[in-house]
Amino acid sequence: MKRINIIAVIFILCSTSVNAENSPKWSKRVQTALENTKQLRYDRGNRLPLYLWPAMNPGKLDDTTAEYLVKELDVRGVGLVCSWVPGENREELLNQVLTVARAQKKFGLRININATSLLYSFFNGDEQTAHIDKNGNPFWEESFGSGKMGCPFAIDYRKKDIRSRVEYYTQAYKDAGLDVDFIFADWEIDGPLEVNRAHETSKHCTRCREHIKNIDDFGTFQKVMREMRSYLQFYAYSEPVLSRFPDALVGNYAVYPNNGYRYWLDYFETEDYVDGQPYLKDQGAKYRTWYNDYPLTGYTFAMPVVYTWYPTYNWYDFDNSDYRWFYNMLLVASNVGKSTPPEIPIISFVHWHTVVITDKPDPAVKQMSEESYQELLWHMLLRGTDTFFMWCSENEDAKEVQLVHDVYAAAQEYGEFLEKGTSINFDVPDKPDTVISGLAMRDRVLLRRTDFGSTHNPVDIMVGTKKISVPYKPGVCQIIDL
Repeated sequence: MKRINIIAVIFILCSTSVNAENSPKWSKRVQTALENTKQLRYDRGNRLPLYLWPAMNPGKLDDTTAEYLVKELDVRGVGLVCSWVPGENREELLNQVLTVARAQKKFGLRININATSLLYSFFNGDEQTAHIDKNGNPFWEESFGSGKMGCPFAIDYRKKDIRSRVEYYTQAYKDAGLDVDFIFADWEIDGPLEVNRAHETSKHCTRCREHIKNIDDFGTFQKVMREMRSYLQFYAYSEPVLSRFPDALVGNYAVYPNNGYRYWLDYFETEDYVDGQPYLKDQGAKYRTWYNDYPLTGYTFAMPVVYTWYPTYNWYDFDNSDYRWFYNMLLVASNVGKSTPPEIPIISFVHWHTVVITDKPDPAVKQMSEESYQELLWHMLLRGTDTFFMWCSENEDAKEVQLVHDVYAAAQEYGEFLEKGTSINFDVPDKPDTVISGLAMRDRVLLRRTDFGSTHNPVDIMVGTKKISVPYKPGVCQIIDL
């Protein structure tokens, strides 16, 4: 990796500072990310950086400032992300993001992109995207809370416009001799969807009934929706990126290999499943039967969502309130870790503050403790997660950044295990108990033991064909010889 020379360092340090009192030239949120992270004690090598929602879109920077900023974030292990946005001012924005990309390339760092805005919206409010009733009148699906969700068979014409936006930026980077190394999207409430009342609504649409012969069967409907959704993501997003940058990591929120179930509930989904929507019951939880659409998207990394979703707390009756969160979130992380081939990176969206989705929150719902959240992050790393992408709102920036960065930074001490190790365990105890995760490498295993029960006795676990005893050592990792 190229290193900036000492003269340049002195010059840049004299002209710019991470100290907020010196009026930094980047955004307030980026400054918060800098102030709540520290330089890594251990080299992260070629492993993926930590991605933070606040460390995105620094604003208009000159070359010198951009170079300084990307390096200040890099010594903390953080990758700066820039957004591609459509619209009349895209040329002006392009010049801004190219400045950051040039700095990242200069120092051998990943060029990181947020493509979310480019993908919105297939359902753009145009009446021709609406459902059609038996009398030929347009109507909309209104159970998603925002926007005009219409007929999935009426939006094919939108795909070329969406693709052209992606092509504009990818070609500009190509022409500038720059790469796209990591690109993600947060594309959720748009395009074909099967949740909420979408199935029931489509059954009243003449166009949907024409295209889906067995539309009354939810499994058939879900398969068609997910295949259509995957095709649109491939055509408009992943394919135009990968055709120019075949080594790019490309992905989208909540698209990841899975075991056929989804253990979490998104903020725009209702908990009252329409009759016919299958699920796996676990206490008060209803885990959706999920379609494994990842292979159809062309994506090159997995992006699960591991959040403290508000409804989760009351799904379970555990007396240990932290385990209500921990149990559900580890189910999600273990699902993707076990289901994803080792050559596909797992970049997990994470979030600590409770995601409240009601105007009248239940005072009995307790926030997950900081300690348990950080233990969860450790177990995620030992079960296949390669790095985190922390999302939060601006008022949560400081604490969210600190919590995830502390774990990410400490984990670099075990870099060889993170890079070369194989996860040994994906079991999640169905009651508060001892949780063990680990990475085996050659004749050693890196372990983390977290206890939610009362026992402090050694616990036996199988590593391949060998049984080992894991002693009680809270809050630390252990390396045991096999």
